[in-house]
Amino acid sequence: MTRNSSNRTNIKIVFLVVAAFLVACDQIIKYFVYAYLKPVGSTPVIPGVLQLSYYENDGAMMGMMGGKTLLMTLLAAVCIGGILFVILSGKLQSLFELGCITLMLAGGLGNIIDRIFRGFVIDYIEVLFVDFYIFNFADCLVTCGAAAVLIFEFYQMFQGKKKEKAVND
Repeated sequence: MTRNSSNRTNIKIVFLVVAAFLVACDQIIKYFVYAYLKPVGSTPVIPGVLQLSYYENDGAMMGMMGGKTLLMTLLAAVCIGGILFVILSGKLQSLFELGCITLMLAGGLGNIIDRIFRGFVIDYIEVLFVDFYIFNFADCLVTCGAAAVLIFEFYQMFQGKKKEKAVND
């Protein structure tokens, strides 16, 4: 094994450990939400802005596909498999992109664990100043990872067109 391939393997391991840590954080938060927030329902964090509200989501994001836990579990498993393949295949050269999909992996795993062991996902973050859905830490990981990788890809595409234009001028 060459030094370069050994280094890439170590990087993959680091990102997988980070994903495992984030999944653990998600599950610890949900444990406390279940144990302490479920009995009271809601509690304000910043009055009129943010509160913690216990909600059992048996569908997808924003309450879509309610009651379709098995379907959502299977779809999430396929996505997680795809993400793991991308990470382990070494196709990503950018550490930033690897970090982004690591966030998506951790969030997906956090929610799939809920679906498998509880039959629903525990949501608890409620933004009050806009009409929005209740969500959780895992949802934040998926959303931030996906948004960041999209922005990065658009930036890369823009930079490529900029360089292409400079060469053609």
